Amino acid sequence: MIRHFRRRGPAARSQPAAPDPAAVLAALADPVIVLGRDGEIRMVNPAAEQFFGTGAAALVGTPLTSLVAPHSPLLSLIERVRRIGNTMSEYDVTLDGPRFGSRVVTIQAALAGDAGEQLVLTLHERSIVDKVDRQLTHRNAARSITAMAAMLAHEVKNPLSGIRGAAQLLEQDADAAGRELTRLICDETDRIVALVDRMEAFSDHRPIARAAVNIHEVLEHVRKLAQSGFARHVRFVEDYDPSLPPVHGNRDLLVQVFLNIVKNAAEAVTNADAEIVLTTAYRHGLRLAGPGGQERRHLPLMVAVTDNGSGIPEDMRPYLFDAFVTSKRNGTGIGLALVAKVIGDHGGVIEFDSQPRRTVFRVFLPVVAQDGVG
Repeated sequence: MIRHFRRRGPAARSQPAAPDPAAVLAALADPVIVLGRDGEIRMVNPAAEQFFGTGAAALVGTPLTSLVAPHSPLLSLIERVRRIGNTMSEYDVTLDGPRFGSRVVTIQAALAGDAGEQLVLTLHERSIVDKVDRQLTHRNAARSITAMAAMLAHEVKNPLSGIRGAAQLLEQDADAAGRELTRLICDETDRIVALVDRMEAFSDHRPIARAAVNIHEVLEHVRKLAQSGFARHVRFVEDYDPSLPPVHGNRDLLVQVFLNIVKNAAEAVTNADAEIVLTTAYRHGLRLAGPGGQERRHLPLMVAVTDNGSGIPEDMRPYLFDAFVTSKRNGTGIGLALVAKVIGDHGGVIEFDSQPRRTVFRVFLPVVAQDGVG
């Protein structure tokens, strides 16, 4: 915001207002936590609220030890800073906790206030860099099967129609056993054609039709579809930010994306307390460069789908968005590859964290430009 001030003479010139510490703290993109000498949280900024997935009202007064895993390197760092009195930093620390899963962060800790009564922690999450790497990986995963999809449509789908036609002709003169075999040929060719039809979505290079989309209406539609079918056994929790601006995207494709993610989550939660949490939030400061050095895009709108299932197997995680990678007995392994493509077509990013009882898929999307800012 630009403010215009009327010029006054030297005698009438007022002193500039002192900076508001709370406003400065809120403007920082990194999580900041202020601890008292008793180890309880005295203050957090909005970035810390997003990091812990909890508001300031619930965090203030809470012991930090209840938020992080026992024997966490963060607790050891705090102890050393209090003992030595110097500012200290640790890089690439794995921070674990029940509210935020497992994150790799750089931690800076410093004493503040009279006699060092407060201790200030700043967390710099490495996952912002990982988002860039994952974005490129997921784009390449989708791009690697685009040419394959076009080839399949031409080299596989067309001959299959001839095979099916020949089987139908043979069926006319076949006995009961022969008709059973020709019916098997027709059924299998239909199954392969359906698979190729799904693959053809990857060879569509046309720009997607975009409009202003209310992401909460998309998620509500997905939830209703899920609860009326494959997710009848699941308890849904909605944690929405009602003030979010509209997404700049395609409603039908976004429904397809989140329906796929929710379906995977529902199939992962077979326990009696099966739960899926749908979360939306506005993340300030996340900008990523487009392909080919295009201008940086602002991706402030985050949608998270969290389940309390058994988690994604460790050996599958690096290849999760590749085509034909699946742990399901009857799965095709196309769903998440298609999700990665659609999110990439929107200019967005998808990432995930997984551990037993907590798997989170996060999608970052652009919003509709307002006053030249998007």
